[in-house]
Amino acid sequence: MIDDLDSDRSDSSHPDGHEADSVADLGRSFDDFYRRAYSDIVRTLSFTLTDAVLGAEAADEAMARTYARWDQVRHYDNPAGWTYRVGLNWARSTHRRLARQLPFVGRATAIEPTFRDPAVAEALRSLDIDLRAVVVCRLLADWSVAETAAALDLNPGTVKSRLHRALTQLERKLEAPDHLRLHRTATNQNGTLS
Repeated sequence: MIDDLDSDRSDSSHPDGHEADSVADLGRSFDDFYRRAYSDIVRTLSFTLTDAVLGAEAADEAMARTYARWDQVRHYDNPAGWTYRVGLNWARSTHRRLARQLPFVGRATAIEPTFRDPAVAEALRSLDIDLRAVVVCRLLADWSVAETAAALDLNPGTVKSRLHRALTQLERKLEAPDHLRLHRTATNQNGTLS
C-alpha cells in the first residue's frame, strides 16, 4: 500500500503537461540558462535603458524573477526574451516611482554603456525607448522578429514598423545612410526589412 502511494507521487505531472522535475534538475537548468544569457541580457538592457548600472540592476531583478518562475519560463520559446521584458518593465516602473519620490535625481548619474562611436551613442539615445528597445533586440541581440515581438509583447508587424522608423531616424541623425542601409540588408537574407 505504501509502495503504491510512493509510485503515485513519482508519476505526478505538472498542470501544464510537463513532467515535474526535481529541484536539483531545475536548479541546474536555471544555472545553465543564467551562464548563457546573463551577460547578453545585461548588455541589451544597458543599451535600451542607456544606463549600464540600471541595466545590470534590471537584469539582476529579472533573473531573480525568472528563477522564481523557472519551472514555467524554461518552456518558453525565448526565455531570455521573457527575462529581458521583465527587466525592462522593472526599470520603467522603478524610474517612474523614483521620479515621483525624488524629482531632483537626474540622468547625470547614469553610466552609459560603451560605444565605439559617440555619434551612434547619441543617435541611439535620441530614440524613444520603445524604438530603441526594438533596435537593441533586433540588431544587438540578433533576435528574430518573432522573438523580439514576444520579448516586448508586440505584434510582429509592430516590431517591423518600429524598426523601420528607428532606422530612418538613425539614418537622419547619423547622416550616414549607406552604412545603415548596408546593416539593414545584412540583418535579412532577402535584403528586405523584416
